[in-house]
Amino acid sequence: MQFTLMLVHELVKFAGLLLVGQLLVYVLSFGRHESNAVYRAFRFMTSPVVGLVRRITPAKVADRHVPVVSFLLLFWVWAALIFIRLDLGQGAA
Repeated sequence: MQFTLMLVHELVKFAGLLLVGQLLVYVLSFGRHESNAVYRAFRFMTSPVVGLVRRITPAKVADRHVPVVSFLLLFWVWAALIFIRLDLGQGAA
């Protein structure tokens, strides 16, 4: 159980950091993000999370907002996992 919680916690953190990296490359590529190989790599690595969130969100949510919703969802899952791990006496680190 401890290992499973730790693994899920780290995967959630990794996916969130990938989304942050994708945002930074988007901002720093000055409108040429689709031709940037690093941006496309980030988009490929985050596509499972973004695709899952696209399926669970209502159709009214615009496709361009889904990565933001994905990040917010991952943030709250990450925070909840910290509290769960602390409650079980395992520590959050």
